[in-house]
Amino acid sequence: MKSRLRPSPASGAAAAAPQAARGGSPVVLGAALLGFFLISLDALIVTVALPDIGRSLGGGMSGLQWMVDGYTLVFAALMLSAGALSDRIGARNAYGGGLVLFALASAACGLAPDLSVLVVARLVQGAAAAVMMPASLALVRQGFPDQAKRARAIAVWTVGGAVAVATGPVLGGALTASAGWRWIFFVNLPAGLLALALLTRVPASPRLPARLDMAGQVTAVAAMGALTYGVIEGGDGGFGRPLVVVSLLVAVVAAVAFLTVQARGAHPMLPLPLFRSRVVAVSLVVGFMLNASYYGGVFVFSLYLQQERGQSALHAGLMFIPMTALVAVVNLASARLAGRFGPRAPMVAGQLVGTAGLLTLLTVGAHTHVWVVAALMVPVGLGGALTVPALTAMLLDAVPADRAGTASAVLNTGRQAGGAIAVAVFGALLASADTFLAGMRWGMLLAAAGLALTAGTTLTLPRNGRRDAKA
Repeated sequence: MKSRLRPSPASGAAAAAPQAARGGSPVVLGAALLGFFLISLDALIVTVALPDIGRSLGGGMSGLQWMVDGYTLVFAALMLSAGALSDRIGARNAYGGGLVLFALASAACGLAPDLSVLVVARLVQGAAAAVMMPASLALVRQGFPDQAKRARAIAVWTVGGAVAVATGPVLGGALTASAGWRWIFFVNLPAGLLALALLTRVPASPRLPARLDMAGQVTAVAAMGALTYGVIEGGDGGFGRPLVVVSLLVAVVAAVAFLTVQARGAHPMLPLPLFRSRVVAVSLVVGFMLNASYYGGVFVFSLYLQQERGQSALHAGLMFIPMTALVAVVNLASARLAGRFGPRAPMVAGQLVGTAGLLTLLTVGAHTHVWVVAALMVPVGLGGALTVPALTAMLLDAVPADRAGTASAVLNTGRQAGGAIAVAVFGALLASADTFLAGMRWGMLLAAAGLALTAGTTLTLPRNGRRDAKA
């Protein structure tokens, strides 16, 4: 397989046309979509299995948080540099290498003998996902040179991620209940092998000049990792412990160092001039809060349904079906609303719907019927589904064409960071509160306040998201 993925120079561009004719664009889309599906699936499939994993391998609340955040944290921290790596070595090579690493890490997760090995394997999974994400989209662009066909292909690619997010909790619950929690990782192996088989029929990708910002990457990982560690361990054992205090101080110092490097570096991974645009800055904050409320909500209510209400993993997974079932449909409706009224309207409406949903979840108690809980979670999912497509469209319209890839990577990094920080913060609230319900309500209230604030900020943007500053 190695020789297929790394063709000789003599077989490069000259062979691309016949290879494309054999495999065709559908093969490129299939390979890219499968990888994106796996990336999105593994962000949420683990949440419903957390109690079973905890009982099997031990570990308290902090251990459960690291099983989720180990993946999303590294995914977010490495994504910007991964785009440059994909350009340097070629999208197909980067995607193939990421797939192999993702599959090996998935196998290690499923075979993990203890919690520490599982967390490390999740970190490796996140690194592989960071490499695969930009490379998969680059493959779609490569396979569909026609703009109209490319737009349709990207829409299909996006739906693959939406379906993964929708099915993650349900599939996780079904596999945990029927075969055991280890199978939520083993299920990645056949899909990964299929994606690799399709990839052997994809033409070679060009290698583009791109420089890696190593100083920026190191400081970004240090800042996000130290902050997440401080919040998780502080919530579990107290924020006054010396190691927690040092960790939070390291996060502040590393964040300052990161911004300094980005401002002065010749090839920054995060061009700060992008944030001269109010649209870009607000879009990043909105994306952060959307994922914070969604990922945090799924994390908290997965634990609530099983630990507080005694539901099985399968039943807990089924409770998320109403929340996620209409995501793809609402995504399409958001695009149509944005085309008719401008992207600001569905963005504001979606955030307000999500805020209302989070506030109604404050009424959930120890004896609330579980199907009532499932119904109350629906607005949180619909709010995000209504907001994200319009948010993405507004962001891309607000930046020059040559910055579209960077802007998209920044948005996805911010969203993944939101999910990671939310799990850390919500878990800390659960660990420090007198009762689980008290911690859960504080988490929902915090998320609702943040989402309401970003909705108000969105109202300050131009109706059609026109470029308001040179980015």
